[in-house]
Amino acid sequence: MAQVSTVTGMVDAEELGTTLIHEHLRNQDEAVHNQWPQAGAAKEEPPHEVAPGEDYDIAVREAKAAVDLGIKTIGEPTAMFLGRDVGFMKRVSEETGLQIVPCTGIYTYDHLPQFFINRDPDQIAELFVADIEQGIQGTDIKAAFIKCAADEPGVNENIEKIHRAAARASLKTGTPIMAHSRPASDTGPRQVEIFLEEGVEPSKIQIAHTGDTDDLDYIEGLLEKGVWIGLDRYGLDLFLPYDKRQATAKELIMERGYADRIFLSADSVATTDWFPPNVIEQLIAAGAANDWTIRIVPEKVLPELREAGMSEEQERTMMVDNAVSWLTA
Repeated sequence: MAQVSTVTGMVDAEELGTTLIHEHLRNQDEAVHNQWPQAGAAKEEPPHEVAPGEDYDIAVREAKAAVDLGIKTIGEPTAMFLGRDVGFMKRVSEETGLQIVPCTGIYTYDHLPQFFINRDPDQIAELFVADIEQGIQGTDIKAAFIKCAADEPGVNENIEKIHRAAARASLKTGTPIMAHSRPASDTGPRQVEIFLEEGVEPSKIQIAHTGDTDDLDYIEGLLEKGVWIGLDRYGLDLFLPYDKRQATAKELIMERGYADRIFLSADSVATTDWFPPNVIEQLIAAGAANDWTIRIVPEKVLPELREAGMSEEQERTMMVDNAVSWLTA
């Protein structure tokens, strides 16, 4: 039986159960935290949103909430530049029972440090392969998928290099790829094109954040290539309002029959230091995010889809079977 790596060890793929494929326990700027490790410890006006230790408590709270709602596993796409810490993930998993599937890769929209500027895709791919075959960050925890990204700057030279590195690591190890995309910048088709040029099978490619658009022609253009798509930012109304996300999901699932190529998730982040606390409060107040938590899919999205006519088979396909298929293709 095929197995999948989690932060607490290998599990039989059939044991993944109900899965949210795209959720983060924590995002943080790893360079800032490396250079100013005590910055958040100040009692007055700490520069980080969450005081040391509190991020773990919040991650545990969110993970427990997911488990209580029937979620057994999450895909955790926190890669380089998002503050990946598999030790942190393992502690959360051990305390809550939530199975956490880790990744390798680099999350960047443009910038690369000199280390990667001066290395070619094959050399970068070897780092990804080491995470997959040997273990991450000096542990025996192995990556189960590869993460890369393209956003507003488009698929420029640096981004293409990382995508080709991800593809070559995938070919060497059989590991699938999750690619952050930006429909508003039309990145998805080019991302798929690069992977296919490199020889990656469509069944190993997931284009995340496809649900940030309700342009069905754009979405079907990706699906026709045979790849997976993520309708995975529920609650982030900044990119597409909730009602439009649900209307798109209903059309794709119940009218056009694509349940076997879709992942539902929220791309939630238990804690992040991307913005100061007052800015986060302002964004929420302005309606940029509504109910944006790990709970929104099991608590709100799925019940509404059931009410609209989604079958038990379609739900199981998206929430259980697709994760198994993608991670073991």
